[in-house]
Amino acid sequence: MKAVDKKKLKSEAHSLKPVVTIGQHGLTDAVLAEIELALDHHELIKIKIRAERDERPLISEKICASTGAELIQSIGQITVIYRLNPTK
Repeated sequence: MKAVDKKKLKSEAHSLKPVVTIGQHGLTDAVLAEIELALDHHELIKIKIRAERDERPLISEKICASTGAELIQSIGQITVIYRLNPTK
């Protein structure tokens, strides 16, 4: 993905609210299924990761690897990911 595209997606994501929150149970299959549904519906989503600081990047990577999404931005507990929905 080009830097210009990422910049545009970052600006679009600014007004979004997190659609999925990863809590104390971590990244479960149910959470991954919810992320899949949200990506299919919205393409660009925010995820709130309530975990220790050093664990957040690992969780973000795992989400992107298992969903085929691309990490757009990660600031604090908020991660923004994007996956094109070809049927839209």
